[in-house]
Amino acid sequence: MEPVSAGRRILFVVIAGWLASFAFIAQARELPDFTDLIEKSSPAVVNISTTQKMKHPKVPRNMPRMPDGTPFDEFFRHFFGDGDNAPDFDTHSLGSGFIISAEGYVLTNNHVVANADKIIVRLSDRRELAAKIVGRDERSDIALLKIATDNLPVVKIGDSNNLKVGEWVYAIGSPFGFDHSATAGIISAIGRSLPSESYVPFIQTDVAINPGNSGGPLFNMDGEVIGINSQIYSRSGGFMGLSFAIPIDVAMEVTDQLRSKGRVTRGWLGILIQDVTAELAESFGMDKPQGALVAKLLPDSPAQKAGVQVGDVIVEFNGKPVEESSMLPRLVGRSKVGESAAVKVIRNGKPLTLKVKIAELPKDEELKLGQDDTQEQSDNRLGIAVEDLSAEQRKQLDVSGGIVVREVGSGPGQRAGLRRGDVILKLNNKDVKSASAFASQVEALPRNKSVPILVQRGRSTLFLALKIEG
Repeated sequence: MEPVSAGRRILFVVIAGWLASFAFIAQARELPDFTDLIEKSSPAVVNISTTQKMKHPKVPRNMPRMPDGTPFDEFFRHFFGDGDNAPDFDTHSLGSGFIISAEGYVLTNNHVVANADKIIVRLSDRRELAAKIVGRDERSDIALLKIATDNLPVVKIGDSNNLKVGEWVYAIGSPFGFDHSATAGIISAIGRSLPSESYVPFIQTDVAINPGNSGGPLFNMDGEVIGINSQIYSRSGGFMGLSFAIPIDVAMEVTDQLRSKGRVTRGWLGILIQDVTAELAESFGMDKPQGALVAKLLPDSPAQKAGVQVGDVIVEFNGKPVEESSMLPRLVGRSKVGESAAVKVIRNGKPLTLKVKIAELPKDEELKLGQDDTQEQSDNRLGIAVEDLSAEQRKQLDVSGGIVVREVGSGPGQRAGLRRGDVILKLNNKDVKSASAFASQVEALPRNKSVPILVQRGRSTLFLALKIEG
């Protein structure tokens, strides 16, 4: 083999360096450049500051009066004022928003302006203008403001229906009061459900969002608003890599209603639902866990009038599949009140389609429940002790039967998730009339097969999957 000369070795090193440089440049070119996008988007983004008047807490009657001029006197005056004559004091908060029309309509989060006595919108040209609330919706966390000016720069409204995980996005807002701060990242997930929200399929991103960003816009790479930055997941109070935005399609539907009538109406079926686990799917004879399981029907509700039954699994609403229970409130909520909807359910393992006339979601759906003591029976096969409901309990629960769980020991009942105080309404899709009847129903249960058991717990009802092994 001919030895490689020193000159050739140097040439190889130079060529390798060039190739590495070209590869780095090519990779860098693949990364997005946000400079032009942010420059064009920023003028329509605003800072929102609010002022709320608060009253000093009253001095407790048994609190001794401190001598004037002492440090403790100053401390108590700071927190409690001078008793009932203490003047009100102001609290301030900051948020973000964006202009959606040249006539001065501004969109932001409801929690940014809720309970505010004064709202100031600061524009990109440093003007500060007082704003009035046109309308706000607590359920979707959307508020529409109006400022008295025109010829304003506006954002471009995009489409949040076709977003994909991995898309680049960027946000502009006022974190900690730093106006027009820009951050960027990707969409981490879509259609995300949060525990406190039933009607918003959130966009999850890794864009850095902090206090003060709330109400600000989330943009796509076409410079269009596809979401409103609303919440962060944090254990420290600051950004931890998880932020959530309200899809702009949801926001604009709410905005149109706020602008036209000052409030938002949503569709309503009148049911309480839960997710379908693998065990529950088996107990209902389903191939896989899917849909929304009907755990309770509210009296005189649209669902009850249409023939929906407790134990039905809703798998489709108006032609749209319901993969998880969290999807159903969003689909129903966006339906028009008064129109009929096709609801496909699985009942006793067979599909059935019902027509439901959508009603308006009431403000409060609370149910009143009560419990009492009466005759007790034990059921050692499940490891639980149960007793009959009193006449007063049945009246409060609006049921003709049912039994209450008094004790839960080790066994199938405990493994299924039964708790003391649960009211058992159905076992294996059959009504439970009394404690003695329940014992017979338990004896007839098959082994090594999940069966559904319907219980009322607190203010809600839910199905559990019960299996007797052996």
